[in-house]
Amino acid sequence: MRGPIVTQVPDRASMLDVPPPATVTLNNRIGLWITRRVGTMWAAYAFFALSLVSLPAALASGNTLVIVAWIAQTFLQLVLLPIIIVGQNMQAAASDQRAIATYKDAGAILDETKEIQAHLAAQDAALAAIRGQLDTLQQRAAHRKP
Repeated sequence: MRGPIVTQVPDRASMLDVPPPATVTLNNRIGLWITRRVGTMWAAYAFFALSLVSLPAALASGNTLVIVAWIAQTFLQLVLLPIIIVGQNMQAAASDQRAIATYKDAGAILDETKEIQAHLAAQDAALAAIRGQLDTLQQRAAHRKP
């Protein structure tokens, strides 16, 4: 008879709360701080207002190239950066939730599998006992025949 096919990772629940790495440098902290502030819709609104400062000069130039450059280099870059970060943060949060749900589902499946294995082991033991009784009855019957 084989042993269990599935083994459980000890203390799965503690794996969901993984602490941040201990090697976070000052530069990493600064980068994270800036990203958290720039990656908001309030930053997008502020950058939109900031981009409007140079709009009158671009329009007053009357030069199509200057206006296109203002749109591409000032408006789009300033305003879209925080909006993209907000979108990425939302996607990452949704992905994290799906990963946690999948992890919990896998844990539930593992628990069910362990119950099934225990049930099958009990059935194997019962079948072995029945087989033993049957063998005993067959041996008795064989000895009684003339």
